[in-house]
Amino acid sequence: MGRGGCVYILTNQTHSVLYIGVTSDIIGRIWDHKNKTYPLSFTARYNCNKLVYYESYAHIEEAIAAEKLLKGGSRNSKIKLIDAFNSKWIDLYEELIKE
Repeated sequence: MGRGGCVYILTNQTHSVLYIGVTSDIIGRIWDHKNKTYPLSFTARYNCNKLVYYESYAHIEEAIAAEKLLKGGSRNSKIKLIDAFNSKWIDLYEELIKE
């Protein structure tokens, strides 16, 4: 059986940039983004460290497929998804590490 995964969306403080990623370790990966573990990465350059959406899947392949669908969608569709999941666009990381 494969390992599970998450697809997630990060943004910056002004919500002007959206970043979509996939991982099998959501807490560790978001920590990396927040701490700019990879300083030359897109998220580090554009200060995308605010977790506004995530969804877990039983298999990493499902998360990868969801990531591809999200990346292929319009910015407006991504905003609607975030609004439905997290209408105040709060940083969900603190909530996630409490689980």
